[in-house]
Amino acid sequence: MDADDEISDSVGMIAQPYQLYVERTDPSRNMARYYAMSIEPTLFGDACLTRRWGRIGSTGQQKTHHFDREEEAVRLFLDLLRQKRKRGYLPRTSVLR
Repeated sequence: MDADDEISDSVGMIAQPYQLYVERTDPSRNMARYYAMSIEPTLFGDACLTRRWGRIGSTGQQKTHHFDREEEAVRLFLDLLRQKRKRGYLPRTSVLR
């Protein structure tokens, strides 16, 4: 394997991992929601943003977005994070055992 092969293999990789898990709970309203996101590379080297959400303890729903460039996926990731923070979603404060 020469140096050119090593460089071309890493071109399509995600620069750093992006993962988020936040929850929104309000016992007075019987609300217990979660929202999770991650950016991962596809088999073809593109960026894929996967979102999962629903009631805590349930399978919930899932949506996947495909992007040609990692920067586009990160932009959507950060926009969605801002929206969730405005609505009161916070990182989980305790670990379930």
